Amino acid sequence: MMNPVPESLCYTPAHTWLRAEADGTLTVGITHHAQEMLGDIVFVELPDAGTDFAAGAQTGVVESVKSASDIHTPVAGRITAVNDDLATAPETVNSDPYGAGWFFKILPADPAALDSFLTADQYAVQIG
Repeated sequence: MMNPVPESLCYTPAHTWLRAEADGTLTVGITHHAQEMLGDIVFVELPDAGTDFAAGAQTGVVESVKSASDIHTPVAGRITAVNDDLATAPETVNSDPYGAGWFFKILPADPAALDSFLTADQYAVQIG
């Protein structure tokens, strides 16, 4: 069984994960727990690359057979890439939330922004 809380990532209380990349960007997606709560994902709307966002700003929408949820950026910065594959295969978020189901990459305005998020252990405690 896949570990639902990978140690190598950082997390937000709102069930978003972040991974620091070698180029200084952060890859952002939703957690295994979040995709389980949503159910079968049928549509993902993502921001345009090159767009600047404030921390907490809405960047898109995830729709499932159960509900729709807004996607928010956990840090301020510029979107550098989006996962275009989700337009034709949104179910990838369900099957591989920490891999091919990522949403976008963002270049944070503050490189130390990652320091304020939850560790895997802290997030695991939060989701029980």
